[in-house]
Formats: sequence, structure tokens, C-alpha cells
Amino acid sequence: MNWTLLTIVAAVLIGLYLLKRTSFVPAETARALLRQGALVVDVRSPDEFESAHLPSAVNLPLGGLKDEASRRFPDKSRVLLLHCLSGARSGIAKQQLKAMGYTQAFNLGSYGRAGKLVREAEKQ
Repeated sequence: MNWTLLTIVAAVLIGLYLLKRTSFVPAETARALLRQGALVVDVRSPDEFESAHLPSAVNLPLGGLKDEASRRFPDKSRVLLLHCLSGARSGIAKQQLKAMGYTQAFNLGSYGRAGKLVREAEKQ
């Protein structure tokens, strides 16, 4: 086994994981935004959304984001907290929305993290 190659692959994977995690909105910021009425947007597919979703979330799949966002969210200053299964698609969605002029789009992260933060914000 080539240990150098294994070390490089491990370093790249760790780096990608950390990069994804740092793109998430901080938990305290997310809770504050939720308490102020931020909209939770689930960018998973309709089938994923139908199988389980956060009660307060609206579904706008990543594949339809560019075509539907302006119609669904005409106010480009509205706070949008995006999530998906792992946080990867919501990170892409955040970048797409920012490119479209949305100033308050944030990556909430994974479905599990989003659910936890929504529940915490509701308790406060």
C-alpha cells in the first residue's frame, strides 16, 4: 500500500469536510434569524421532501432554483436559510442565490442540523 497516496487522499477528504462545515451559518446566528422569521428552504427533491421535512420548511429543489426563486421569493433581501440532506446542495443553492442578487441567503446545513436549530429556536 502506498502510504503517501493514502495520506494525501485522507488530507483532501478532511479538507473538503472542513470546508463544507465552515460554509454553514453559525448556530447562534441561525437561531436568531429563525426567531426573527427567516424562511427555511429545503432544496432536496420533492420525493425527499415528501418523505420527511421540517414543518416550517418550503420545498424548492436545487434543480429548479434558478427558474423558481424569483417567483417564489421576490424580495431579494428576505432571509433564506437553506438546507438539504448533507449541506452540500444547500451550499450550492446559497451560491446560486447570491449570484442572483439575494443578499440574505445562508447555508443552514444538513437536515439533521436544520431540525435541531429550528427546535432550539422555537424553545427560546
